[in-house]
Amino acid sequence: MTESSELRMRRIPLNNESGYMPAVGFGTLIPEPAGTITATRDALEAGFRHFDCAERYRNEREVGDALQAGLAAGGIAREDIFVTTKLWNSNHRPERVKPAFEASLDRLRLKYLDLYLIHTPFAFRAGDEQDPRDQNGDIVYDQEVTLLDTWRAMESLVDHDSCRAIGVSDIDLNGLMPLYESARIKPAVVQVESHPYLPETELLEFCKEKGIILLAFAPLGHGSIPGPLEDPVITAIAARVGKTPAQVLLAWAVQRGTALLTTPRSRSRAIENFNISPLPDGALDEINRIRTRQRLNEVVKTGIPGFIPRSSLK
Repeated sequence: MTESSELRMRRIPLNNESGYMPAVGFGTLIPEPAGTITATRDALEAGFRHFDCAERYRNEREVGDALQAGLAAGGIAREDIFVTTKLWNSNHRPERVKPAFEASLDRLRLKYLDLYLIHTPFAFRAGDEQDPRDQNGDIVYDQEVTLLDTWRAMESLVDHDSCRAIGVSDIDLNGLMPLYESARIKPAVVQVESHPYLPETELLEFCKEKGIILLAFAPLGHGSIPGPLEDPVITAIAARVGKTPAQVLLAWAVQRGTALLTTPRSRSRAIENFNISPLPDGALDEINRIRTRQRLNEVVKTGIPGFIPRSSLK
């Protein structure tokens, strides 16, 4: 295996010895059903073996159909792919966790999940309405359930064969540390926005120390303009090494020790985003010296207290 292929095919061990996560992952936050199916199959054909889903995205069924068709057409075994989905905020009450998990599993047409994440650490009013709001249009939070309550129910899923590992998304270090200390089954993965404008250095150091995988979403900056893709440091490195700015950003993410999620919407983009190769040490140092700090994830606008304040930039 060449050095180039080693980077894009890198697999990171999960801390509970339940397998390995492919470092380069495909995120399925795609609004159109037909687009979901096409992009997922294109990603599988391009070489992606890590697929990140969510109840919230409302397209698990389409992802499941695409994966089943793609696996059959390509002669790929289920064990060769890594599939994640997420528990949404309105299902944080412990009695709702297992039914939500099983519903996602059914929509994805899978017998087990490699990873199940708590989508955010904030509980909304329990029910089938994903964004419960009051008469003023503000999100209604559930003050009677804690993150640890939900985590205990997540742990019970791992006690059975249908869920290999669990973790949490959209959390900061201050929220993660007490959960980690109290957890019987430690988080295997923490999924957060991360790119050179939001490197999450302290969180990454903690995760490395504890054997947790930091899974970076929006590694290209969520398409924001201007953003990391247009940063002069990134574009200069791309020209120098003969890669695209996207390939530079994705290589940086893997080389610094994170896994990542990207959502190419076309076959050519899927091939581009998967075809990454190592950057020289000097280039990594240049990217690490970028001083722009900007959170680009729009999910922070969901309500009060929201998810993670925009002021939390590290």
